[in-house]
This record gives sequence, structure tokens and C-alpha cells, in this order.
Amino acid sequence: MLHKYKPGVPRKWLLLLSGVVWSGTGILLNFFAYRWIPELTLVQIEIDVVVGALLGFIIAYFGFSLVAKKNIKRILEYSGLVCVFAFQEWKSYILIAVMITMGVFMRTSGLIPKYLLAPVYIGIGLALFLTSFLYYKIFSAEPSNG
Repeated sequence: MLHKYKPGVPRKWLLLLSGVVWSGTGILLNFFAYRWIPELTLVQIEIDVVVGALLGFIIAYFGFSLVAKKNIKRILEYSGLVCVFAFQEWKSYILIAVMITMGVFMRTSGLIPKYLLAPVYIGIGLALFLTSFLYYKIFSAEPSNG
């Protein structure tokens, strides 16, 4: 009975949704880092941007691209209408909740200075943004009825 209320979409749209969520999260994390600029010295800003960019490329290549490829493979195995929340594995939602909680705590507690948080936020944000294009690439190649 509850099955008829499941928000189902074709797998093609899960690919787009994944890309949008990853891009949006990456932009949001970089927005947080950008807001901390007034609190930093010029040298701290330069170091944070360089370190953050390096982290971003490393995390994208060695970490998030592997996760995205695994998600893409799983999504492409679906047929028919799929629950809109299936763009991530259910275990990933637990990890996401833990990461959000840690991020809020680190940002608001003041225990970690912003000049140390900024490169982490820039790196993870850039990695998410870059990796989101793997989803867009497959989305654009996926047939409309897929």
C-alpha cells in the first residue's frame, strides 16, 4: 500500500539529482569558507586557497570520484521507476548526517580556528563540485527513457 506513495523517478533523473546535490553541497562549503575571509590575514587566505585547492583535487581524484563511480554504476543497474532518495546508498545517509553534525560543531564551537577550517571546507567543497560532473556526463549520455 505504501509503495504507491514512493516518490519514483527514472534512473536518468537520479543521475541529475546526484550531480545537483554534490554541486550544491560543494558550493555551500566554499561559501562558508568565503564568509571567513574577513577574519583572515592575506597570507592565511593565500595559504588556505592553495592548500584547499590541492586538497580538493586530491580528494576528488582519490576519494569522491570512486564513490561517484560506484553510485553511478548502482544507479545504472536500476530499471523502471526508482525511489528519488536512492541516488545515495542508505549507509551514505548516516555518514552524511555525521559529517553535517561534525561540520556544524567545528564551525560553531570556536575550538578550531577558521584559518584551519577554511582549507578543509575549500578542499571538500571543490572535490564535491568537481566530482559532480561525473554524474552530469552520464546523465547527458543516458537515454530519456532510462
